[in-house]
Amino acid sequence: MVVVIYSKDNCVFCEKALSLATMKGLIVKVKKLGVDFEMEDMMKIFPTARTFPQIIVDDKSIGGYTEFAELIND
Repeated sequence: MVVVIYSKDNCVFCEKALSLATMKGLIVKVKKLGVDFEMEDMMKIFPTARTFPQIIVDDKSIGGYTEFAELIND
C-alpha cells in the first residue's frame, strides 16, 4: 500500500494518520500545505474536501483520517 497524506502544520489528525501508516509499515509520502502544495492545488485534487488530512491510498482518494483508519484496520 502506498499512502500520500496531504497535511498541514499543527493538525492532530494529520499526525495520527502518519503515525498509523508508519506503525502499519506502509510506504508514506507526506505533502505539507505551504511547502509542497497550496490551497488552490488541494481544491483541484480534492474538490469537495474541507478538512485535513486528505489521504490517497494506491492512487485513490479515500477521504480523511477516519476513512483511512477504517481501511487500514479492516
